[in-house]
Amino acid sequence: MRSRLRALWLSIKSSYWFIPSVLSFAAILLALGTIHLDRTRSVDWLSLFPWFEGSRPEGARAQLTVIASAMIAIASTVFAITIAAVAYASGNYGPRLLTNFMNNRGNQFSLGVFIATFVYNLVVLRVVQDPRDTSAADVAGETLTGFVPQLSMMVSAAFAILAIGVLVYFLHHIPASIRINTVLGEIGRKLIHDIERRFPIEGGSREPERRITGTPITARSMGYVEIIDFAELDEIAREEGLAIALRIRTGDFIHPHVPVVETSEAASEAIQQRILSCFSLGNSRTPTQDLEFLIDELVEIALRALSPGINDPFTAITSIHWMGAALAKLADRDLGEGPEQEGYDRARVQPLADDFDHFVRRSFGAVRASAATSPLAARMFLERLNGVRLGATSAQRREILVTEAGALVEQAELELKGPALKEVRETMRQLFQTL
Repeated sequence: MRSRLRALWLSIKSSYWFIPSVLSFAAILLALGTIHLDRTRSVDWLSLFPWFEGSRPEGARAQLTVIASAMIAIASTVFAITIAAVAYASGNYGPRLLTNFMNNRGNQFSLGVFIATFVYNLVVLRVVQDPRDTSAADVAGETLTGFVPQLSMMVSAAFAILAIGVLVYFLHHIPASIRINTVLGEIGRKLIHDIERRFPIEGGSREPERRITGTPITARSMGYVEIIDFAELDEIAREEGLAIALRIRTGDFIHPHVPVVETSEAASEAIQQRILSCFSLGNSRTPTQDLEFLIDELVEIALRALSPGINDPFTAITSIHWMGAALAKLADRDLGEGPEQEGYDRARVQPLADDFDHFVRRSFGAVRASAATSPLAARMFLERLNGVRLGATSAQRREILVTEAGALVEQAELELKGPALKEVRETMRQLFQTL
């Protein structure tokens, strides 16, 4: 249950409407607060400043109406521009990146400021009163006066100035955010950050330990694993005296009859249901707890760039650069940890941990065949593998990297010929000659 609630919260927090909704609600509260201060005459001291010019009802209504109309028009334009940018990025870089652009905080904040400004002006506009809009006297015979919330008008003008600044930022942010180097940089830095958080021990060479085996528990539903509640699994294992070994990782697709976990002892149907409830399923993968998701994004961009229809080796080279940087982090760390280590005891709950060879095959191995078709990409492929090898902390990991480099050259023998193949061979000889 907690995994589903967490997945729901992550989905809400990363949705395109969350920040605009929060800012709009805050704008309503701010409007009610400034109106209250105006009604209680708590801001009469503003008239002491010579630069302060109070607004009249006609001018106040005109200002609020103009700002509100402009903000809702700009918000519509911002949304249209965002959708166009998302369509462009999805078509050129792959549909997998659609989530990255929809979750972009800059876009969400920009749209939120425009909508919040509209909402604020709309709430304030409602309370502006002109004596000519009412009877000349109330039932007591007293003359009615108009009401213009002067502090609220100043805040409205400040909101308008802020919105202009945000509009300039947005017009710069959109083209900058769809540049391929920016896209790859954001993915690569997020991947490296997740690697450092998941594998915090530097200078180690420990690989995942052998997993325990036992009685399998199979899935009862289907979908991508979005969140695994390790803390709940640990609680179940402690209460029932079990050891639980996962057969899947976050991001895997499961369906009925697929083994999800293995338990050291046979579990009752009720316990099996509790264990399965620790896995939140959805229609798509998410980067939460899933290192392979970000690796696959880099691989997808590289494969698209090297396809015959696009033939953009320099984009592929940039992807290889970031894959090499991530692999260098992995080559220098203990890999025996699973995601969110603080939430469970590894003696009771053992995640499906991946060794260094798995990450090499998932990244460089996935683009090897396409990289071998391009002399530029093939040479950079070898250079990055050599850079990772220089920082690897074990002979086993260095051997895996040399084997991958050899596989690239073997593949290039089938794809290249003439001087291009000679250059690849020479690069291999120069970089790995000490071996």
